[in-house]
Amino acid sequence: MSKSRNSAFAALLATGLSAGLVAGPALAEPLGIGREALPEEIAAWDVAVLPDGQGLREGSGDVETGDELFYEHCASCHGDFAEGLDSWPSLAGGAGSLNDPRPVKTIGSYWPYLSTVYDYVHRSMPFGNAQILTADETYAITAFLLYSNGMVEDDFVLTHENFADITMPNADGFYVDDRPETEYVLFSAEPCFSDCIEGTPEITKRAAELKVTPTDEDGLPAGTLPDIAATADAG
Repeated sequence: MSKSRNSAFAALLATGLSAGLVAGPALAEPLGIGREALPEEIAAWDVAVLPDGQGLREGSGDVETGDELFYEHCASCHGDFAEGLDSWPSLAGGAGSLNDPRPVKTIGSYWPYLSTVYDYVHRSMPFGNAQILTADETYAITAFLLYSNGMVEDDFVLTHENFADITMPNADGFYVDDRPETEYVLFSAEPCFSDCIEGTPEITKRAAELKVTPTDEDGLPAGTLPDIAATADAG
C-alpha cells in the first residue's frame, strides 16, 4: 500500500472513531430501523408443530375429504393409495420391514410422530406449490394417510383435539443418541504409534485355512506357481 493510501486510510479511521462509526459496545437506544412484526406475520412464519401437538392450528379433516385432496394434490407423485410412484417415495405400507435388508420406510412403518406428517404436509407440500393447503385440508390429508397405513377407519375425523391421541407404530423405535458417552470416548485417547501390542504377535490362522482364499484343483491357493524343483524332477 502506498504512503498516500496509508494516509487516507488513517484519516478515514480517525474520522470514523470521532463520529462513533467504528464497531463498539451496543447502543443504549434503538436505531429506529424497521418495526415490530405484526401478530399475523409471526403466525405465518411460526408454522412448526412439535411432537406433543404444540403449534397445531385449530381445525379438523376426515378421511374421505383427505382422499379427494390427496388425489388432487399428492397422487401424481405418491400414487392414488400413497404407495409411491416411480422414484417418488411411498407413504404407506412397509409394516414389519425395518429389520429387512431393504426396509420400506413409510409413515406407518417408520415415522415416530404424527406431528411430522402434519408439519411436513402443511409446510412443504404439495411439491412446487407449498403452503397452499389450509389447516382443515392438512388435517384431512393426514387422516387419509393414517387410513392408508391401516391405523384408523374410513370414517375417522382428525382434529386438533384428538391429534395427540394417535400413537405411531414405530414410536418406540427411536432413542436418544448416546454416542458421545458410549462411543466417542473410545476414540478420544492419545493414538499409539509404537509398541502398541504387549508381547510378540502370533499368527494363529492363515487365509487358506479360513477359506477366504480361492484354491485350485490341487488345493493350492489360486495363482500359485508350481514348485520348480518338482517340475524339473518330473521332466
